[in-house]
This record gives sequence, structure tokens and C-alpha cells, in this order.
Amino acid sequence: MSRRGLVALLLPLLLLAGGCVSMPESGPVVGAGVGDGVDADMGGVPAIDARAPQEGQSATEVVRGFLDAMQAWPRELTTAKEYLASDAAAAWNPDGLVTYVEAQPQSTSSSRVSLRLGGADRFDARGAYEGALSAYESILQLSLTTEDGQLRITNPPSDLVVPQTWFEARYDQLALYFLAPGGEVLVPEPVFVADDDKLASTLIEGLIEGPRDDRVARSLVPPDLALELSVPVTPDGTAAIELTGEAASLTPTENAQMLAQLAWTLRQDPDIEAFTLSIGGQRIRLADGEDRIPVDAGVRLDPSGYQASSLLYGLREGLLVSGTPGSLDPVDGPFGRTDLGARSVAVDLRGEQAAEVSADGTTLWTAPVRGADQDVTTTLQDATDLATPAWDHRDRLWLLDRTADGAQVRWLRGDRGSVVEVPGITGEEVKSFLVSRDGSRVVAVVRLGRADEVRVARLHQDQRGRVVGASRARALSPEEAPGRIVDIAWRTTTTIAVLNRLSPASGKVSTIGVDGAPTGLEGITTTLGGATSLAGSPVPEQVVYAITGSGLIDLSVAVRGPQVLDAGVTYVGYVG
Repeated sequence: MSRRGLVALLLPLLLLAGGCVSMPESGPVVGAGVGDGVDADMGGVPAIDARAPQEGQSATEVVRGFLDAMQAWPRELTTAKEYLASDAAAAWNPDGLVTYVEAQPQSTSSSRVSLRLGGADRFDARGAYEGALSAYESILQLSLTTEDGQLRITNPPSDLVVPQTWFEARYDQLALYFLAPGGEVLVPEPVFVADDDKLASTLIEGLIEGPRDDRVARSLVPPDLALELSVPVTPDGTAAIELTGEAASLTPTENAQMLAQLAWTLRQDPDIEAFTLSIGGQRIRLADGEDRIPVDAGVRLDPSGYQASSLLYGLREGLLVSGTPGSLDPVDGPFGRTDLGARSVAVDLRGEQAAEVSADGTTLWTAPVRGADQDVTTTLQDATDLATPAWDHRDRLWLLDRTADGAQVRWLRGDRGSVVEVPGITGEEVKSFLVSRDGSRVVAVVRLGRADEVRVARLHQDQRGRVVGASRARALSPEEAPGRIVDIAWRTTTTIAVLNRLSPASGKVSTIGVDGAPTGLEGITTTLGGATSLAGSPVPEQVVYAITGSGLIDLSVAVRGPQVLDAGVTYVGYVG
């Protein structure tokens, strides 16, 4: 069943369970009323008609009514403002959004109601996840005054405050697409966006705001523009974007890059097939003069790698093999003819170059994947304990060496390379790591005392695409993570599959976002036995596999028997 179908089925129960605040006071509950119809323009979920305040309500009833009114769907604040004092109502314009699992009363009087929001998370104005609220921030204190004989709230929160179940039913995790500092690839930044008839408008407004850190990504959409009104979508699937302000002077290449940002961002709306763009009344066109831009434009800037190989690569009896799960054959390059005793291998995005790590982790060899007359190069031979390498779109080979002083991160490209200090990963006890194909993120599994932790850091680059540093890594914790992590793999460009060990004979695969946000109902969550590693790709159409002693388990389908691998296969993975 699709996510939307499941949500429509469960929504009435979810609203009863999470839509009301438990108050220690008898009397009728004034909650949000669920509309009769289900509208596809509102994500396929029922409408919610917020109820206006009633005369003579107590402080707790006013607060309950206010929280319920913030759940109005389609979104509107008019009714919620009726619970506010006149000055507060005039000024209230919530910027971001806070979700909570439960709201428990802490104290109540005729002039103040205090609630504790359990499991609360904050999202900024455009839907980017900002993290869990601290214990202090989770206390919602609302003061009330008497106005025209009725109690009204004087200090509404700066964010919209809604139950997590309400949020998961109506918001999708999508992405805003910016450019790498060098401009050669797109960088997705995850955001949660309401699935309603304003979806395209919300995405464009978020894109105009630009990236948070220009050392990670930049934008060619001018930041001083504003959306005229909204983004209407015609019956033939054309979105008409009208922006006020002055159009920037862009080269043909930069113009194509800007349009690619818009195309990749808008293609996430299934109703949009193409778009037009006007800035300050000037129609923006492609180099060939076309002004209706298809959303599949900008394919060369694909963050998962332009023309990246879709094959699986692995080691069988020491030889490099490639193909599909049922047909892995030796490549005709030197790694397919000579058994060097490698324990892991990484292949670049186009399937042209490979890097193998020796059995003791001290040596790195590189060689072309194809070509019987090619030779193996000893690229590094003084390492301590190399993790499986990773390649990015610029053909940089990323290495993590587990030295006596902790993890060391470096990159190599031809005869050039550099060590990169990654706070929170460098110097730590690291089990494995990933680098995103767009070169903007490094993800690592850090071993702690009683459990392991997934951490992500952003890689900083200059406008020539050179790596110049990294941000401090932040922890990403899968919900109810059970201790030790066996392996990680890309699920999409913004999510990661995590394999945890439940017992010596069983494991659990779950999904976490690279921003640390809860993944909701769309992530992989399954329990399986005997899994030793994962094979994953950021390309959504490519299967994420769990590798067991008897073969590969496709995690995108219901539990079934594994696809049998040939005897002697010791490693399997995608490019990157």
C-alpha cells in the first residue's frame, strides 16, 4: 500500500490518539472537526475544520482549542487567532513548526497554562529540520488575559505547534536543490513540505532563500527576488513562476545551472512536467530560445552522478566482478585477472577505475576496471587500517585510515591529495564511512562505549571545487537504535540505511535522514537474520540489499528468500 493510502486509512485513529491534549479537567473536549471529504489537492487526507472559541471557556479549554485550531487543514491561521488577545493576534505569524508526540499539563491557573511537549522536534520556516527541543524548550507556557469577558492567550508560540501524527500525514520530505561551490553538480538539502495545492510555491520560496552555508552549496537563483503571488499549475502540467525583482546577469552556463536548480526542485511535484520563469517581467529561456523548461532538464548535474553505473561490483575468490545479483562476472581489467587478496573494493561512478584495500588494511591498489593491457598501481602502502574507500563525482578517492591516534580522513586524485580535518570524526574510533557522490557530506559510524553512533559532517569547498575543510559532525540517531551498528549504505541522496545487530543471529535495517530528521513512514524498517553488510545507492530506483551468508535480500519488497550469490563472493556494493 502507498504511504498516502496508509495515511488515509489510519488518519481517524491518529487524530484521536495525537490530535488532542490530555487535560486534567472534566467537560466537553473542543477539538478539530474532521471534514467529510478527502481532497487529492491536500495530499489525499481529510480536511480539518478548526472550531472557533466558545463563550465561558476555561483557561485549559482555550489552550486546548488553540492547539486544535493550529491543525486546520487546508492550512489557515484565522481561527487559531480567535483564541488570542487582539494585540497578539495582530502580530502572530509563526515562522517555523514544532511537532510533538504528546502534550502533558504541568500546571494550570486562570492566567497561565503550562504544558510539556514530549518527543518535540523543530523545523524552520522552509521545513529544514533543526533538531529535537531541549527539556527547557519543550515547556510551552501560555499566559492568558480577559478580553471582552473571555480568556485569551497573550503570548502564542513563535512556531506552529502540531502533533507528529498530523505532521507525518500531511508533510513530505523533499529537497531544495542548490549547486556545489564549483557549480558542476547539484546538492540536495532536505526539507519537509506540506503536500497541498501550495507545494510548488513553497518549494520556490525555499529555493529563493538560498543555502545556509556557501562553503557547502551556492545558488544562482537571485536572493532578492520574491514570488509574485503563487505558482499556478496548468492542466498540461506547466508551472508558471513569476518573480518580482531584477534578473541577474548570467552567462549561458549559469543560466542553465539556475534552471536546473528549479527543474530538480519542481520535479518532486508529480503534477508538474515543465515550467516557465519570468523575473521582473522578463521571460527566461534556454540557450535554444525555448521558454517552457521540462523538469528533466539539468541531467548532467545529477547529484547521484551523471551516467553513473548501475551495476553491482564485488569480490569473488579475490577477483573483481560486476553485473547483477544473479550474474557477477570478472571484469577484463587487471583486478579481474589477478587475486591480490583484497578485502574490499570501491569503483568510481562511471565504472572506469577501481580501488582495492589489502587484507591487512595497510595497502591501497588502483587500476582501470577494463583493459587487459592495464597495470595495477600501488597508490598507498603505509596505512594502518583502511576502511572501504569512496569515490565522488570529481573522481576524488576518499580514504579513512584507523590510525593509532584515531580516524584520519584524506582524499586522493591522481598524484594530488590532502588530509581533511573533520571534527567529530577525525581522531575517533570509526568503524565505517561514506561520502556522498556530490562531495558535500561525509558520514561515519563512530564506536562509543555501549553503542555506536552515525555522524554526518559537511565538506567545505571553494569555487574551484577544492576541498578546504569540514563542519563539525553531528549525530544522527535512528529511532530506538539498538546498540551496535554493523553497516551503513546510501538509501537516497538524503537518507541512509543502517544495519544494527539485535543478536548474534539477527539484525534490523532502518533509515535515517542526513539532517537527523525522523524519516516518517517512507523509510526502510525491517528485521532480518544473518545480515552482515548492506549494498545501497543514492539512486531511488536502485535496490538496497542486505547481504547474508546465503545471498542478497532485496529490502524494497516483502520478506522473501535471498537471491543466491555465487560461492566465494566476499564483498558486494554499488559504485561510489
